[in-house]
Amino acid sequence: MKILVVGGSGLLGQHVLDELRKRGHETTAVARTAREGVDRTLDVSKASHDELREALDGHDGVVFAGGMDDRAVGRGPVEPRLRAGNVAPVAALLRAAREAGCTRAAVLGSYYTYFDRVRPEWGLAAKHPYVRSRLEQARVARETAGPELPVAVIEVPFVFGVAEDRVPQWSVPIVKWVHSNSPLFAPPGGTAATSARGVGVATADALEAASGADVPVAEENLQWTDMFARLAAAAGRTRPVRSMPSWPVRGAFKLGGFLNELSGKQPGLTVQHMDGLLLRELYLELNYQAPVDDAIRETVAAR
Repeated sequence: MKILVVGGSGLLGQHVLDELRKRGHETTAVARTAREGVDRTLDVSKASHDELREALDGHDGVVFAGGMDDRAVGRGPVEPRLRAGNVAPVAALLRAAREAGCTRAAVLGSYYTYFDRVRPEWGLAAKHPYVRSRLEQARVARETAGPELPVAVIEVPFVFGVAEDRVPQWSVPIVKWVHSNSPLFAPPGGTAATSARGVGVATADALEAASGADVPVAEENLQWTDMFARLAAAAGRTRPVRSMPSWPVRGAFKLGGFLNELSGKQPGLTVQHMDGLLLRELYLELNYQAPVDDAIRETVAAR
């Protein structure tokens, strides 16, 4: 196949490209800025329909590995920024892909959409603009593509690993913390985790199958205590991770939400409701089961 990967210079985009090439597929890496490994410089959020059509001509499929993540914080309503980063470019890209005759597509999303689907009583979409944007992204992508262009949504949990100078952005403050001499502590709960390579494998599988399915990706399920202990061990600072009760974490989230309201800032994940995410066990079926220790070591070493 010949696959165009939007966001090809990012952490996940590079691993998608690597996996596709390992399997013998031809790829075109697209990114907003020129750098080594980028075949075409194009800002999909600003490109015209004709530019997108021209970029997609001759391709069998397309991957959207860009967009705006949940950590983005700015003044005023965050919904328009999330829609501009996650929904509008996907709609434009898949409209052009359908006209160009593509037969398969994948969108890299978030595992929060999985939990909103299977645990609606948690009310994640009602509480978090970021979750709403990812749900709208998937809906609009499939409506725009139509039945002849199946769109797989890769539901990505916490990611470990590196790609050149790219690291998971969530890991930066935590890696700094485990390298320090500060005491380590963790609240109840945990998360599914994967390596960046695992995302590449899942995406390539979905494209080869033209599945059009929702694909939650997980290689391990980790309690926060286990995750922090492994990160610390990778930093050469093996020491116990103390468990802490949930109430101070809930209090910190409430205070953070209050301060955001005072300053007029609105993040993608509403801080005062973060306890409903981070204090739960956000575990997935291990469909790509493998230890993530190597990816953890890469993440810590890249600080």
